Amino acid sequence: MSVNQENLLNDLLVMLFNEILDVEQKALITGIFKEISINDMHIIDAIGIGEPKNMSTVAGEMAVTVGTLTTAINNLVKKGYVSRVRSAQDKRVVLLSLTDKGLSAYEKHAAFHQKMVSTVMEGLDGQEMEVLAHALEKLRGYFKVL
Repeated sequence: MSVNQENLLNDLLVMLFNEILDVEQKALITGIFKEISINDMHIIDAIGIGEPKNMSTVAGEMAVTVGTLTTAINNLVKKGYVSRVRSAQDKRVVLLSLTDKGLSAYEKHAAFHQKMVSTVMEGLDGQEMEVLAHALEKLRGYFKVL
């Protein structure tokens, strides 16, 4: 790969990362969700709509410490997006789940990502899709080892 190709790839990756965050922020943090951040939206996504999750599980999914997550969860509880309850089996364990307001935010976030993926896939044939998926998997692998 030439220096020009490396520079182009670097520029594209940096611009893409910044543009995705900017577009996501503008699309999601509006209306009734103006009071939360995009990071809060990602915490809501990590909590999800299935069974309640403990703090350690959500912190692991977010790649943050439990202490860092606690601060964010406190704010989301105050704003009415997350509920926190003690486990019936082990009172030391705190379980997180989404309130109705949190479920609305989760659904808005999921719809945004679905539209983004559909738009990307729209013009790609099967082989192009495989190449893109493989390239993104390699890129993700690089970031996982950092």
